[in-house]
Amino acid sequence: MDESETNASPRPAPVQVQLNGTAGLLLLRLMEDLQTADGGGVLVRALGLLDLALRAKKTGKQLCFVDPATGQRSDVAF
Repeated sequence: MDESETNASPRPAPVQVQLNGTAGLLLLRLMEDLQTADGGGVLVRALGLLDLALRAKKTGKQLCFVDPATGQRSDVAF
């Protein structure tokens, strides 16, 4: 799906997703850290970040985290 399809398409209907125990615990921890009860919103944010990283990789770019105190880069690995 390219960017024009996502912008032009109506919002899809909700779906149910089954998570394994590890993913469920990670989701709960992230929800707690973000102080939200919206697990779907957390998943959307996480999937959006993964999508951004994959699109960058396809174009020869990298997604990284930068420590502002030291300037040290940590590349996002898959």
